[in-house]
Amino acid sequence: MAKPRSGAKKATPAAKKVKSTKPGVLKTASKRVAKAASKLVTKASGAAKAVKKAAKGEKPVKGEKPVAAPAPVAPAAEKKAPAGKAATKVKEVASAATKVATKAATTVKEAASKAATKAAALAAQTPPVEKPRPRATKLPPPGEPLNKRDMEQLLTAGTGRGVVGEGSLKGRLAITDGMPHLVVVGRDKRELSFLLQGPDQEVLPAYMDHKVSVSGLIKKTTNYGGTVDVRKFSAKKPEVEEPVVAPVEPENKLRYLSPGEVSQVVSAGMGAGMKGFAALRGNLEMTGEEFVLVVSNGGTRQQVSFILEGKGAKGLRKYLGQTLSVTGVADKSSGWGGRIEVEGVEPRPAEARPMSREGMDLLQVEGEQTTHIEVKLNHGFTVRLQEQPGLTWAIEPTVAKRVGLREANFEPGSEGATREFFFIPRNPGPTEIEFFLAKAFNPGQVERSFKLHVTVKP
Repeated sequence: MAKPRSGAKKATPAAKKVKSTKPGVLKTASKRVAKAASKLVTKASGAAKAVKKAAKGEKPVKGEKPVAAPAPVAPAAEKKAPAGKAATKVKEVASAATKVATKAATTVKEAASKAATKAAALAAQTPPVEKPRPRATKLPPPGEPLNKRDMEQLLTAGTGRGVVGEGSLKGRLAITDGMPHLVVVGRDKRELSFLLQGPDQEVLPAYMDHKVSVSGLIKKTTNYGGTVDVRKFSAKKPEVEEPVVAPVEPENKLRYLSPGEVSQVVSAGMGAGMKGFAALRGNLEMTGEEFVLVVSNGGTRQQVSFILEGKGAKGLRKYLGQTLSVTGVADKSSGWGGRIEVEGVEPRPAEARPMSREGMDLLQVEGEQTTHIEVKLNHGFTVRLQEQPGLTWAIEPTVAKRVGLREANFEPGSEGATREFFFIPRNPGPTEIEFFLAKAFNPGQVERSFKLHVTVKP
């Protein structure tokens, strides 16, 4: 018996994915599914009727497809077979229609969810349309210029609300809520914000974070800001901080000292730290085993002296007490002297001739035992004191001038060096002279002192 044609397989087009994202997609899809299901049920019922008519021997209705006659069966089963097969066929068709409807509904739901997701994504991508904000495009008439007091209130945070007038402000341009604002640093380093208005309001945002100077009508509407109707403005590009390159220290090249620098080197309390080639002139002395060149203020606490070093400083003992011109690298480490790397030495005559002591009454003081002496006016007296290595005897410069110090001679000896002070007093009356045994290059460090009371008789 030939199987009746079934329309169950023709429902497959309904299973195609719905690509439309239009609002009526669910409604259209449900109508299509309903039509497909009704066609299947109609075909199934028509097939069942045809089977029944064929079993009874009736002719098919015009337009109906003929159904093959059933094979001969037993009389008992002849009545039940056609009816049972028809019922089974109807059940199969109904189950197929149910599956197709279920599958179509699922497909429609998936398509609808995808369409909703795509629509949401498109809505998220599309920026919201902003409403145009009102902007001040017209400038008000000029007002009265701000005076010094008004500007002080205007630039002070917490005060000055209501101040209005023509003026100018400088600050940094910032964008707040899409509007240009001038951020000004006030008197107490607190920031004030002023809204910039006027025809240039559309142009100013291009100068964000620039240094901007504006002039126009300024209104302080709050204690911490206000508005500016901009008549003129100027913007300056912010300076880019260049990386700081560490300076290369130049090599300390020795050079010849100028005459002015040489005068500083030989002056007391000046030229500390100077170094260079120079020719210095002074008296040669010794302290311990080192040779010392005294260049100025000998015998006083402002004495400037240099220790002689190097190969050129050898064999100078024969010049002790004489005036020498020493050439070399002078390094003044303090205000009272330093060291010289000797390159050449030349003996020179003394700058001042020593005063003749012939025909003069001289009073000699040896050591630190005598404490009081009497001398005649315009007559001399000498004081000899024993020195120690690294230390030297000296007096105050003011005392030396008042008492009349003429010479301070260094006298080497087998038992040690001796310092001789030669005085010629010019003023009558009692005088006290204090001698200090201090370090040669640091007169402030005193080992001990000795006082001598001198009475000058007319």
